Amino acid sequence: MGRGKIVIQKIDDSTSRQVTFSKRRKGLIKKAKELAILCDAEVCLIIFSSTDKLYDFASSSVKSTIERFNTTKMEQQQLLNPASEVKFWQREAETLRQELHSLQENHRHLTGEQLNGLSVKELRNLESQLEMSLRGIRMKREHILTNEIKELTRKRSLLHHENLEISRKVQRIHQENVELYKQVYATSNTNGLGHHELVDGANESLVEVRLQLSQPEQSHYETSSNS
Repeated sequence: MGRGKIVIQKIDDSTSRQVTFSKRRKGLIKKAKELAILCDAEVCLIIFSSTDKLYDFASSSVKSTIERFNTTKMEQQQLLNPASEVKFWQREAETLRQELHSLQENHRHLTGEQLNGLSVKELRNLESQLEMSLRGIRMKREHILTNEIKELTRKRSLLHHENLEISRKVQRIHQENVELYKQVYATSNTNGLGHHELVDGANESLVEVRLQLSQPEQSHYETSSNS
């Protein structure tokens, strides 16, 4: 024997109404879960009882589903009503025009133009903005100059070390020449060469070596004095 049809109307008895609500709610949530799993659907169910008690179910998230619903609903309304979309973009264009006008006016104020309509408070705020901008510019300039000074100091130190190394090389070459001419003088006594002739030749050679090796050092000092 099949069940009889239930008249779809409010149940007057509060106890029966609560029992029916509990049974139907559980069955509805079960069906929502099955629909989400079987059909890979995004399902969101929100129920408020007569006593304002909340029951909800969501296959992903209630909040994300509601946001998706609102977005989709708005897009559908715009597609169905092109005039509303035109009005939306008109409002956006008007907002952008107002922002552009405000930026242009602020730029003119910062450059000292069209200040007649400004009050004392507005002029004071404008002055504060300019002072902050100048402070930032000075800080940036000092930062750049400090880095340049550090770089020049590093280069000067590098050139100084190179100069010292060249000086040591010159001294070493000079010492080698002295030792060489001593050996030549020791062996030249048998060949009839005079001591003064060897000394003159050594001095001329040393002068030539010093002149040749002092050119980079002289160029370095000129560069240092110029810098």
